[in-house]
Amino acid sequence: MDDLNALLEPGDLVRHPQREDWGLGQVQSNIGGRITVNFEHAGKVVIDSRRIALLPVRGA
Repeated sequence: MDDLNALLEPGDLVRHPQREDWGLGQVQSNIGGRITVNFEHAGKVVIDSRRIALLPVRGA
């Protein structure tokens, strides 16, 4: 799962595939398979990229 997540960089917009209620998220950091994302309705969340493949959002 981390292949696509490895391409995420700070500033990229993403959505969590199982938590649509969190809204749009902005990647804050991506270090060693741990991605910190600031979501609209959930705040700052650290994602384990081995378990969750975030969905990139283009042109939002």
